[in-house]
Amino acid sequence: MDVRVTGRGPAEPFLSARDLLATEYDLELPVVVKIRDNPDERTVAGHYDDRHELLVSHRAATSAMARELALHEFAHMARYEEEHPSHLQSTEEALFLALAGRSVERRKLTHCYQIANHMKDIYADDITLDIGPTEKLVAFLESSLASALADSPPSAPGDWERWTPSADPEITAVNAAFALALLERHDAIDDDHRLYDLAHAAAQDAPGISLSQFKTHFRSLGDDPDESEYRKALVDVTRAYAINDEQASD
Repeated sequence: MDVRVTGRGPAEPFLSARDLLATEYDLELPVVVKIRDNPDERTVAGHYDDRHELLVSHRAATSAMARELALHEFAHMARYEEEHPSHLQSTEEALFLALAGRSVERRKLTHCYQIANHMKDIYADDITLDIGPTEKLVAFLESSLASALADSPPSAPGDWERWTPSADPEITAVNAAFALALLERHDAIDDDHRLYDLAHAAAQDAPGISLSQFKTHFRSLGDDPDESEYRKALVDVTRAYAINDEQASD
């Protein structure tokens, strides 16, 4: 597995992630890591005929999570090379199938893309949690959920005009379901972990979202779905979020 790091920043986290991935997986194409000064883009990955490319902010490359972040991105590349349906399915196509003929708020449509990314992340992190330590990821998910809850508006849903996805109570509840599902798939947390309390708080802030339903969606994803199975799973979770129960039963 060939990894080349360019730019102002350390190469060690990326080379360490390479060595960890190589214990179980390999990438046929080389990976070019470009460290950039822009702090707003944590990571951007691209796939080309002759290489994978990973743009990483200097802040991310020098953070305590740098190796874990690199391993996560390398796992996405592995899924892409093995032509896993989660990494080949067009999100736009799935959203069109799920929402055709429906009127959906712009914020919810944006969230649907985030949920589609969660589906990809499940399969990438099935690799990372299988070969790497879990403690940092658990702590990261706990911290992220706690921060999102702190940023949530104090009023009821609908009483604000625009919020970032991380501060919106509904997508925060879905994010909580994703975190629990991912970690439960790998027995990475105990039943009394603080994440459960945070997820319960997120669910209370978003009464229109079923935490258990979305956790089941994410946790029950099959290890090796075919294209049709994966498309249906993505369509189902999109409808569950974007369309209320009455509309979905039409």
